Amino acid sequence: MAHQGVLLDQDQFCCSVCLDLLKEPVTIPCGHSYCRICIEGCWDQDDLKGVFSCPQCRHTFTTRPMLMKNNMLAELVEKLRKTGLQAAPPPALCYAGPGDVACDFCTGTRKQKALMSCLVCLASYCETHLQPHYEFPGFKKHKLVKATAQLQEKICSHHDKLLEVYCRTDQQCICYQCVMDEHKGHDTVSAAAERTEKQRQLGMSQQKVQQRFQEREKELKELQQAVESFKRSAQSAVEDSDQIFTELIRSIERRSSEVKELIRAQEKAQVSQAEGLLDQLKQEIAELRKRSTELDQLSHTEDHIHFLQRYQSLSSISVSSDLPSIVVRPLQYFGDVSKTVSELREKLEDFLKGEWTKISTTVNIVDVVLPPEPKTREQLLQYSCHLTLDPNTAYTYLSLSEGNRKVTYTGQVQPYPVHPDRFTNLCQLVKLYL
Repeated sequence: MAHQGVLLDQDQFCCSVCLDLLKEPVTIPCGHSYCRICIEGCWDQDDLKGVFSCPQCRHTFTTRPMLMKNNMLAELVEKLRKTGLQAAPPPALCYAGPGDVACDFCTGTRKQKALMSCLVCLASYCETHLQPHYEFPGFKKHKLVKATAQLQEKICSHHDKLLEVYCRTDQQCICYQCVMDEHKGHDTVSAAAERTEKQRQLGMSQQKVQQRFQEREKELKELQQAVESFKRSAQSAVEDSDQIFTELIRSIERRSSEVKELIRAQEKAQVSQAEGLLDQLKQEIAELRKRSTELDQLSHTEDHIHFLQRYQSLSSISVSSDLPSIVVRPLQYFGDVSKTVSELREKLEDFLKGEWTKISTTVNIVDVVLPPEPKTREQLLQYSCHLTLDPNTAYTYLSLSEGNRKVTYTGQVQPYPVHPDRFTNLCQLVKLYL
C-alpha cells in the first residue's frame, strides 16, 4: 500500500503537457508547473495572438510571464529519479490518425486524438488535457461538444462570438451581438428551439420520404415484373412470327418448285414432239434430195430407150403427203408464265405491305403499363417539391429569406460566412436542394 501511495504522489510531479516527469520545472503566476520547454512551446503558439494562457486553468496573461526555475520541484523530481522510482505509467495513448481531430495542447510530432471540443475556448482536448474542464469551477460553464475540426464555423465572423441564436427572417445562425445589431427586430429564437422545430419538420419529412420510399419500392417491383413479362411476351412473339414466316417462305418455295416442275414437264413434252417431227422432216428431205438427183440425171440422158424406161419407174413414185404441215408459233412460249408469276409477286407484295401496316401498328401499341400522364393540377402537384437555395453559394449582395426559398437583390453586403463555393464576381445563385 505504501508503494501505491508513492505512485499517487508522483502524479503531482508530471507535466500535464508531455505527461512525463517534469524536466527543468517552472511555475507560472497561476500556480501550475510545467516543463520549461513544454510551456514555452505552448506560449510560442499563443505569441501570435498576443494573449498567453495556462493550459490547465486557462487563466490568461496580457504579457508573457517570465519563467523562473522552481528549485524545490526540481530537487524533488531529481530525488525521485535517483531513488529509481518512476512516475506512474500514463494511460494508453490514442494518437490522432487521418480524419481524426488532434488535441490542440499536445506537443511533439504526434498528438493524441481529441475527445471533446470547447466552444468557449475554441480548442479541442484529449482525455488528459480535458480534465481541467471537469475539475476546475472556472470551466463548468464552458460548452463541450464532440470533437470537431469545424470550430470556426460555430463562431460569428463579425463579432467572434458563439453562434447561439437562429434568425428565422434571414434563415441563418447568429450570435447575441447580431441580435442587437444587423438582425435587430428580426424573428429570432434560440438555436436549440429552432433545432426542436426543425427536428419536428424533419420527422414529418422522414415519414413522407419513408412512405414515398415504400410506394416507390412497390412500383419498382411491379414495373420489374411487368418488364420481365413484357420480355417473355416479346420473345414468344418473335419465335411465333419467325415460325410463321418460315412456313410462309417454305410454302412459297414449294410453289416455286411446282411451277418449275410444270414448266419442265411442258418443255419435255413439247420438245419430244418437236424432235419426232424433226426426224420425219430430215428423212423426207433426204428422200426428196435423192429423187431430185435421179430426175436431174434422167433429164440429161441422151439414150431415148433408157429415158423412157426410167421415166416410167420414177414418175410412179409420188411425193408423200402424210406428213402434216408444221406451224411454228412466235418466240414467246413461256412469256405468259413469267408474266403471271410477276403479277403474283406484285399482288403478294401489295398484300404484305397492307398487312405490314397492321402488324407494325399492333406492335407499337404494346407497352409496359405505366402511370397515366398527369393532366390536372392535382395530378401534377403530387410530383411537386420544395426547392431550397444554398446560402453557401449566394452572392454577397443577395439576401435569402422564407426558409432559403426566396432571393432578393439588396445592394448591400450580407453577413455570409466565408465559403469556397460562394460566388464573388457574379450575382448568381445556382445550387438547389430538393
